Amino acid sequence: MSVRLTTRARSGAVALVVAAGLALGAAGCGGGGDDDKPQSRASASESRGSAPSAQEGEEESVLAELKGRDGLVLTIESVTRDAGGFVTVSGEIKNDGSEDARVPIETRGDETEIMRHGGSFGGATLVDSASKKRYYVLRDTDGRPLTTTNIPRIKPGETVPVFMQFPAPPPETTEVTFQLPTFASGTIQISG
Repeated sequence: MSVRLTTRARSGAVALVVAAGLALGAAGCGGGGDDDKPQSRASASESRGSAPSAQEGEEESVLAELKGRDGLVLTIESVTRDAGGFVTVSGEIKNDGSEDARVPIETRGDETEIMRHGGSFGGATLVDSASKKRYYVLRDTDGRPLTTTNIPRIKPGETVPVFMQFPAPPPETTEVTFQLPTFASGTIQISG
């Protein structure tokens, strides 16, 4: 009988430790009543897992604001040339309309390889007028575009951070035209 009592006591202790661990984990993830505080948006460098830039924490400037259909507005906040030979365009897409909106499927472009991977900004291009060249969104080894993908329906007033990566134009090229199907075009400056 003492073996049964010992086994029950151990089982109860293990159950108590597991329950306490789950309760602490849930409390840590729950936010603890901070719902009244404004939520900050993660920067594009944080969402991609790269090191924070020297400008992190500073107010981001708007390089271009491109209007699309259904009240969608694409705001480009940074266009950075990276040492790896590519340019990263970062910003956010906002729903300025009064109804829920989806990013149009046309933004993924019409290349068969990119279309297989669902909604994206794979149709975006950078046009270097001086060199008369157009740069398309980079793809990984599986053909997926290196952009924000599968953006959910956006409620009125909401914003979603976005990014796109392109091959870098020559170092002397500092100004390009950004194009995305269903959105207005805009001239943007490359930094770095």
